[in-house]
Parts: sequence; C-alpha cells; structure tokens
Amino acid sequence: MDVRLTSEQRQLRDAAAEVAADFGPGSVADLDATTRRARLEKAVDATGFRTLRSDGASAVEVAIVAEEFGRGLVDVPFLGPVLADDLHRRLGHAPSDGGSGPATVDLTGSLAGAVESPAELADLPDEDSGRWYALALAATTADILGAARGTQALATEYAKVRAQYGATIGSYQAVAHMLAESEALIEGSISVSRHGAWAVDELPVDEAIEAARIAKIYCARAALAVCETSIQVHGGIGNTWECLAHIYLRRVLAATEAWPAKLEELTIGLS
Repeated sequence: MDVRLTSEQRQLRDAAAEVAADFGPGSVADLDATTRRARLEKAVDATGFRTLRSDGASAVEVAIVAEEFGRGLVDVPFLGPVLADDLHRRLGHAPSDGGSGPATVDLTGSLAGAVESPAELADLPDEDSGRWYALALAATTADILGAARGTQALATEYAKVRAQYGATIGSYQAVAHMLAESEALIEGSISVSRHGAWAVDELPVDEAIEAARIAKIYCARAALAVCETSIQVHGGIGNTWECLAHIYLRRVLAATEAWPAKLEELTIGLS
C-alpha cells in the first residue's frame, strides 16, 4: 500500500482540521461552553463526515477525519455515527431513531452510549460484521494518533515560550530529546495506523482485523508515552486541571478502551 494521501484525501484532512480549529476547544474551560459545542455540532453535521461510508468513502478516509478530530479534541459525536452509518449501509437501510448503533460516543467526554456490539451485527454475514469491527478498531486507532499529535504540538509550543535560567526550555537537550522521541513514535504510528485503515477494505477480513489490532496496540502504547512526555514537559502546570495535556491523555485512554485490542488476540508476535 501507499501511505501517501491523494489530493482528495488531503482536502478532506484539511476540511476536518478546519472544523476542529474553528470550533473545537482551545482550553479546558471551553469544554463547558454550550454555545461553542452547538456550533461545532452544526458544523460537523453540515460536513457530511458522519455519513462518509454510505457516501462511498474508504476506511482510510474515515480514519483521516477521526485523526484530525482527535488532534483537535472535537467533543461532539463522530465515531458512533460513522460506525452506525457503515453498519446500516451493510444492512441496506437507513438507521432508525431507536437503533442500537453507537451514536453518542464522544471520546473527549466519556464512553457513555457506546455500544461495541450492536444487535444489528447479528443480521450481517461474518464477512461484513468482521469488516465493521475492523473499521471500529481503525477509527479509534486514528483518534488515538490524532490525540498524540495534538498533545505533542501542545508540548512543543510550550517548550518554545517557557523560559528557565534565561532560555526557553526547548533549547535544553533533555527537553528537546524527549520531544524528538515523541515525534519518532508519532511518525511510526502514522504508518501503522494508515495500514490498519487501508486493510479494512483491501485485505481478507481476518487479515484486516489482525492489521487493525496491531495498529491499535502499537498506537495506544506510543500515544500513552507521548502524553506522559507532554505532561512532563509542561512541568508543574502539566499536572493542573487547566492544562489541556490531561484532556488529551483522557481521550487516548478512552479510545484505547473502546473496542480494545489485546496482545493475546494476535496470531503473530509483537513485543
């Protein structure tokens, strides 16, 4: 596979990033801003991102949006609706208001409303239900990657302005090396996450699930290390409620626990 994005996929990424930048939370206090969330909800609904699968989008394109939403801490549901959209596309009908799809998942807030095994999955052939599961893994993995990118950017910007002993802390090797190691983890995560998303549509279903599980395990471990580094770079303020670093960490933990992947589920070795 080619992990490079097409021009259309770059446009999709930029559109998702713009929504996140314009309406996503810029501070912990913004998480309680109901007017902002209403505008964000309206913007996400208007984009059609939640119906990407029924509109013919690939799993890679779903992952692109999920990654940007994770990076921007988008705190209205995307994951649940897009998975419900894929499920009902496979069933051949639109979702009903009383459907059991995971329509209310908001990874910045909580996992309330998450339905990891909707009842409708029983109506699908094993092939389709397996690919739906692989998509759930790939989408949550992309969100984890996005959150890692977001907290890395937060730490990097802080290191550029926080001064100690007459110099910004980013100029000290100890801090610079920590951020460089996080960047290396993110770069590796990009490749494995994109492969997991590509596999959803392109590989036999068992291989697709395996690839998605590997991606999730790798990216979850990497993102946790990146989040911990971000908090450490922020120093004392990184341990306060006002710092967004802990929100990124919470999002990584929530996405990791949604459709979790375990080492013992793999058929190949992964240390």
